[in-house]
Amino acid sequence: MKTSKTGKTGKGAIALALMLATALAAPADAQSVLRVKPSGDVRVMDPHLGSDSMARNMGYMIYDTLFAVDADLRIKPQMVESWSSKEEGRVWNFRLREGMTFHDGSPVTAADVVASLRRWAQNDGLGQQLIARGGTFSVESPRDFTLTLNAPWGMVLEALGKPGAPVPFIMPERLAQTPSNRPVPEAIGSGPYRFVASEWRAGDRLVFAAHAGYRPRSEPASGLAGGKVPRFERVEWQIMPDQQTALDALRKGEIDIAEDIPADLLPTLRRDRNIAVSRQDEIGVAQQIRLNTIQPPFDNPKLRQALLAAVDGQEFLAAVTTDADQGKVCNSFYICASPYYTEAGWRKPDLERARQLVREAGYDGTPVVLLNAAENSNISAFTLVADALLRKIGFRTDVQALDWATVVARRQSREPVSRGGWSIFISGPGGLDYMEPLSHLGLRSNCEKAWFGWPCDEQIEKLRAAFADTADEAKKREIAAQIQARALETVPYVPIAVQYQLRAHRANLTGLLNPPAPVYWNVSRQ
Repeated sequence: MKTSKTGKTGKGAIALALMLATALAAPADAQSVLRVKPSGDVRVMDPHLGSDSMARNMGYMIYDTLFAVDADLRIKPQMVESWSSKEEGRVWNFRLREGMTFHDGSPVTAADVVASLRRWAQNDGLGQQLIARGGTFSVESPRDFTLTLNAPWGMVLEALGKPGAPVPFIMPERLAQTPSNRPVPEAIGSGPYRFVASEWRAGDRLVFAAHAGYRPRSEPASGLAGGKVPRFERVEWQIMPDQQTALDALRKGEIDIAEDIPADLLPTLRRDRNIAVSRQDEIGVAQQIRLNTIQPPFDNPKLRQALLAAVDGQEFLAAVTTDADQGKVCNSFYICASPYYTEAGWRKPDLERARQLVREAGYDGTPVVLLNAAENSNISAFTLVADALLRKIGFRTDVQALDWATVVARRQSREPVSRGGWSIFISGPGGLDYMEPLSHLGLRSNCEKAWFGWPCDEQIEKLRAAFADTADEAKKREIAAQIQARALETVPYVPIAVQYQLRAHRANLTGLLNPPAPVYWNVSRQ
């Protein structure tokens, strides 16, 4: 039996930790407001519903998780006090921390956790793998729950602490009982901030207020783990589609933080001594061309192969930056930082080969509809490069300028392009979702349960399952390479490059963290 040391302290130490946590929870300035220009608007309010990064970012403001990754990507307990496993990893027992409450004042119980995990698992790749292994959650007491599997699985804690969307956030049981394909009616969590729904103005502002009942862990904040201290009374997300407007507001002190700054605005910001610029995280985002594999023209794998053959990631990067530190090409379906990164089977860009594949596929002229998030200068630049490239190799195109929130809604459509559907959108999911095959958002090929574009390939799914079932690292690398070889045939998406998102903030802010998702606990103003 393996038991963690977490939470195994004496009564005096527990009391001291609770006193410290209570003191830390109080905002430094009861009247203070942190104003943030997020990287986009929030259209999907339910963090279990899909893979939208803005839903995930909002989720981290108001929900908490059982486990979380620290700055070194190690799994650490968050809502869990202690845990153990037995029967060679088939049975896992968990105990929750004492005194946690939801924003509606109700206590956090094991019943809330079990209902939340059951709902999350239906939409998440790792969750689906857990269910496929007979994963069953059961309530043992108000603070204790059990996970039972029909076979050992080495990814249990990684699944419960995954930082990528959809994150296994914990919500009240009454909300978690909402069907997994329908949005929850309220955004209520137990995290450091609560969502102030009465002040939400769609397309303009989201407001979060410090959760007075929150009790942060006593450990220092690290990554997404440790003590989450809401030092501001309020955090306001101000939606500003125009980047120049956001820059002007930042320089005037009207906002404190601006996320996802485009490269062309950096010189001006860096000349201002009141502004600091840094990476939002050190892993980057996996910029890609996501393809609709269930509708013409890209239901034809040969046409998907044609686009893959034509794409030169460096050409895309050159459209947005000349700074080599802001991005790099990864000729792989795994992000550059991945231990499974491989360039095996990758071929150099070849426009003539791409044109030949288009001819061989018998392309009938069905227009390629590109959803362009025009307010995002980075995505827009990539979309226009993709448009020009598609036309070079023989496709007809239709670029439709939209805002990101509309793209998020539109990409859910499975209709043909003639009935409001789509062919391509550009997206940059967090790099953590592209580190290994099991949680890999882009490679998932489980048909209607896959990410938007819905690639469907039994061979890739069998290999992903085999990856989860082996503990041998050399075998894992071999399987990861086999998955890449198959993906080069099926082309569920086309990798562009890894980019590092930059965040600008007023220089008098301290305590900013740079985990895989932007979070604003522990931040202070000098």
